[in-house]
Parts: sequence; structure tokens; C-alpha cells
Amino acid sequence: MRICIVEDSRLARLELKHLLAKFPELELVGEAENAEDGIAFIEELRPDLVFLDIHLPQKNGFELLEALEHVPQVIFTTAYDQYALQAFERNALDYLMKPIEENRLRQAVEKALAKQVAVKPTVAPSQLSEDDRVFVKDGERCWFVALKQVRLIESNGNYALLSFDQERPCILKTLNYLESRLDPKVFFRANRQQIINVNYIEQINPWFSGSIKIQLKGGEEVEVSRRQTQVFKDLMSL
Repeated sequence: MRICIVEDSRLARLELKHLLAKFPELELVGEAENAEDGIAFIEELRPDLVFLDIHLPQKNGFELLEALEHVPQVIFTTAYDQYALQAFERNALDYLMKPIEENRLRQAVEKALAKQVAVKPTVAPSQLSEDDRVFVKDGERCWFVALKQVRLIESNGNYALLSFDQERPCILKTLNYLESRLDPKVFFRANRQQIINVNYIEQINPWFSGSIKIQLKGGEEVEVSRRQTQVFKDLMSL
């Protein structure tokens, strides 16, 4: 089950992630610290379940739900008990009081997993080729760029930075999501933070502990992790 967390308190997010790590059935696809990012993230990645705080910057949790076209299952997480009735009127799956107890969380998660059985699975998005063009918007600027022009993609939390020509727009996509959409023969995951277009490789140099460093034609230098260095060698060797 794919989940996300919308919670403005960093400490509360860390604690909830620690508790959720005990449930192998759950995959945390991302987190947001305010309502607007939460709305964009939920609409884009369509998680099955959202752990949602009520008091958030910009909008409260109920207003966030009203702004969604796709409404996933919701478990409210809050320090206030006076919103429980309103939460269940919005078809909340559960209502957890902070600090969240592990047993209560387990009950809520088991309820969500049981309900998911009757839910039709979401169709996975199709893979894009390097010849496809994608619409990119960052602030007031827009591009319609061919993927073969993108030489580097870098993670920035729940966002990604695309490097093409002299541009470097920021988009609301996670690196894991982009990796699932892109052709692995062209776009290689060099490390946890970066994906490179292999057609832009200009130079490969040995690096520490058997890893390699790649220089791209745009001038960027990318350190390939030791694990991915071996994957790169296997993919690119005869």
C-alpha cells in the first residue's frame, strides 16, 4: 500500500515514519509539510492512504480534502479531539491522537489494508521514450521539452531539478517516480540523488573504493555509487 504523510511538524513526521517502518506492507512515497504541497503531491502520485494532520499552514486538513479530485483513504493524526466527529463525517478511516500509540496505529493500518482488498488497483503510468516531449512548468515559466534534451535529473526532496540547455526548472516529481517512467537504457540512476542521460556522458574516471565519476557534456560531475557502478558496468559492457 502506497502512503504519504501531510504534517507540518518535522518531529511528528519523523516519529510517524519511525512507527510506520514496522509495517512492511506500507510504502512511503513522500511527505509534505503544508496543505498546498500535500494537494499537489496527492493528485500527482495517487497514494492509497494519507496520514493527515488537521492544523496545517495555508489550509487545514479538511480544506485540503475538499480541494482534491482524487481522495484516498485518510487517517487523521492530530493533538485535538474536538474534530473527531467532523473527521468521520468526511469518511475518515481512523482518527489518531498524538502522541500516536503503536497499538492504535496498528489497528488503523490493519483497517486500511483490509479495505484495500476491495479497491481496484491503480494502473501504472506508461513508460516514456527519449523521443517523447513533456510539459514542464516552474513558477511562471513553461517548457515543452524532448526528454532526449534532459542530461541530468536531481532530487530535491519531493521535487526534482531537470537540467537541459541552460535551464534547470524544479518540478513536483520524486526521483523514484521519474525513474519508473523513463527508459532505463537511456536514463541511468547514478546514486540516490541523481539520474543521468547516458548520451551526455563525456568522460568516465575511476573514483574512490572502486566507484566511478562521470562528467557530462553540460559540465556536471556525477559520482556513481559503488553499487550502481557495478550495475553501470554490467549494462554498458559487451
